[in-house]
Amino acid sequence: MKNAKHIVGLSGGKDSTAMALWLVENEPREYEFICTPTGEEPAEWALHMDLLEVKLGQKIQRITGTTLEALIIKWKALPNYRQRWCTRVLKIEPFYNYVFNNLPAVCYVGLRADELQREGFTADKVEGFEQRFVMQEIGWTIEDVYGYLAEHQIKIDFRTDCMNCFYQQLGEWEDLYKNKPEQFERYAQMERDVGHTFRSPSRDTWPASLDGLAAEFDKGRAPRRRKNRIKNCAWCSA
Repeated sequence: MKNAKHIVGLSGGKDSTAMALWLVENEPREYEFICTPTGEEPAEWALHMDLLEVKLGQKIQRITGTTLEALIIKWKALPNYRQRWCTRVLKIEPFYNYVFNNLPAVCYVGLRADELQREGFTADKVEGFEQRFVMQEIGWTIEDVYGYLAEHQIKIDFRTDCMNCFYQQLGEWEDLYKNKPEQFERYAQMERDVGHTFRSPSRDTWPASLDGLAAEFDKGRAPRRRKNRIKNCAWCSA
């Protein structure tokens, strides 16, 4: 597409990181790298983004108009599995608003060849807008992504999404309670202020509230640990 801006969205996760580095190495051109932070990412995420800026050789623009905490206060509501407004308002809408305000544009999406069931944003009727699924074009699977990152000495073993994500497992809440108690207390206070919980009351046999979880952790009750999340937010972790 002639005179188009080339915009790469980054979450800080393995897929978008590998895609961005591959583009710089294999299709050198002027890119705009952007991300949409919520304000609740762990410190490790920020350090990774700083390192990635060095490897990419340019700044990653932070596109944000507000924070998750500000929206919780404003709307007196917590995001949950039924109301995933956090992803839509803080991730999807700011990203595509930026893209559509900078047309013509080619948008690079980090979907792999082994996840063809997932689709990118559909905007066929938007003139001057094009999407490229680079990793699908080159046939990369999860193994290729990990191998490529290892070659570049990049290891992503930290959270790239919010520390109060409702998708996270009990073990992650326990880790937050033990390792970052001030953050855990912030989120517990959000629940008290709003009158709802991040976790679903019917999710398991553990208390839904963070205050309830803290009481169980203090008793020595240990949650079952799973190697990987059963489900998480693709926008925040890709």
